[in-house]
Amino acid sequence: MNLFTEFRACVLDALHALTAQGTLPEGLDFANVTVEPPRDPAHGDMATNAAMVLAKPAGLKPRDIAESLAAHLLTDPRIASAEVAGPGFLNLRLPNAVWASVLGDVLDQGDAFGRSSMGQGTKVNVEFVSANPTGPMHVGHTRGAVVGDALSNLLAFAGYDVTREYYINDGGAQVDVLARSAYERYREAHGRSPEIAEGLYPGEYLIEVGEALKAEFGAQFLDQPESVWLETIRNFATERMMGMIREDLAALGVRMDVYSSEKALYGTGEIERAIDRLREKGLIYRGVLEPPKGKTPEDWEPREQVLFKSTAHGDDVDRPIMKSDGGWTYFAPDIAYHSNKVDRGFDLLIDIFGADHGGYVKRMKAAVAALSDNRVPLEIRLIQLVKLYKNGEPFKMSKRAGTFVTLRDVVDEVGADVTRFVMLTRKNDASLDFDFAKVLEQSRENPVWYVQYASARVQSVLRKAADMGAAQTKPDLSTLTHDAELGLIRKLAEWPRIVELAARVYEPHRVAGYLSELAAEFHSLWNRGNDTPDLRFVQESDLATTAAKTALVRATGVVIANGLAILGVAAMDEMR
Repeated sequence: MNLFTEFRACVLDALHALTAQGTLPEGLDFANVTVEPPRDPAHGDMATNAAMVLAKPAGLKPRDIAESLAAHLLTDPRIASAEVAGPGFLNLRLPNAVWASVLGDVLDQGDAFGRSSMGQGTKVNVEFVSANPTGPMHVGHTRGAVVGDALSNLLAFAGYDVTREYYINDGGAQVDVLARSAYERYREAHGRSPEIAEGLYPGEYLIEVGEALKAEFGAQFLDQPESVWLETIRNFATERMMGMIREDLAALGVRMDVYSSEKALYGTGEIERAIDRLREKGLIYRGVLEPPKGKTPEDWEPREQVLFKSTAHGDDVDRPIMKSDGGWTYFAPDIAYHSNKVDRGFDLLIDIFGADHGGYVKRMKAAVAALSDNRVPLEIRLIQLVKLYKNGEPFKMSKRAGTFVTLRDVVDEVGADVTRFVMLTRKNDASLDFDFAKVLEQSRENPVWYVQYASARVQSVLRKAADMGAAQTKPDLSTLTHDAELGLIRKLAEWPRIVELAARVYEPHRVAGYLSELAAEFHSLWNRGNDTPDLRFVQESDLATTAAKTALVRATGVVIANGLAILGVAAMDEMR
């Protein structure tokens, strides 16, 4: 039950009634009317902007609309008061019976509370990570993996049919570099000195690959020309790297439904078919591009190229799809890959890219729009950098990769739960500071500890209540009347709204933010019990009161667990 959606419907019914009686003119658009929690809880339980957004098109004063709307809403027994504030905002207060019913819904629905049918089974493909299979994943991939996985969980919770997909970039020159690097480690395994030339991958992780090559092929590739061993070692090393990547993802709690190979697009006609589809739409042509921004005519050599007319679908310039030597640009197989996803029947595509792919967004959106005749939207989320610190100082760990901090370095240092939660404390397109000391602090300043501590406190209360037999007593939820108790219930009531809002804008970090706020409300009520005994959850001489108060505690635990499950973080029974 999304209480805010219910009361928005109530407001819309009232607006339609005001229109019917002539108070409002016909034909007003109510699409921008909202019902939300007020910024200041002291102002009420809910607030609607109806009068503010309708005043201009209606040709009326906002306060006049708000007063008429308030009078109509007060005929609903679920609304205790409707107060006009400022220029025309309308604040609503609900009777305690409404909050008791919310609490009952949480307890009845359990892990289904907050689930939504908003997605209506829409088939969505979320492609994320998609790191080159040339080595371990670094900390930037870690953030992308967490965001993609949490977004997938969120969309599934909101009623979408989600497929998680990893696109293996195994068709470019980088995998040849991997093969040559692995060959040097293969030579090293045979007692030779590796020649790690500039441009090769120096990471120690390839030592194991070299040993495995020796075990598999013996000495048959020693002193042989590249033409003899390149393809075999490329395939072997790529498979080994993907095995490493799968293990790293598993350590982070990420699973993929589909692994797709770029290499599989070459030599199969897939790329040609996708380009032909665009050609049939008149979007492939030979032409000469203008010089890029910042290039002077002296720095630019115009030449005729095969181009995709991406400007027809919102791009800034048309894009080359073929090199001067007749080979495909990087963009061509990406077009084919997305064409394949469209053909698989997805209704929505979401790509999670690193920040360095910002220039790729418009061309990729244009390609999908053209391939699907604007039927399938493509949403692209860019992941900004993660800066690593320890006690406020830039932090460098020992690195098997040779040049960067790996996903496994981070997970081994602080654990998967901490890694995942912290990666979701900021919006994906905002840079994130990851301090290895602070994320392990047991303090309110550490959001993951604070939320998991709330979960553990919930279980502690429930154990005490069970020991005294309160769990067998039917709770009378109407007895929860203190402002602090009602404040916690109001926060629980926001959960279904947060799910739908976060899913609608593809922002799982909103869930982490909500859980931090919910934990703060719960801890605050706990702490008030230290000064006000009547607010303590366990009233040892009063089973009935304890049953009601621990019902609120149990409901809080349900919502925390549901939110943490979306983030891929464990709810704690106790903290150690």
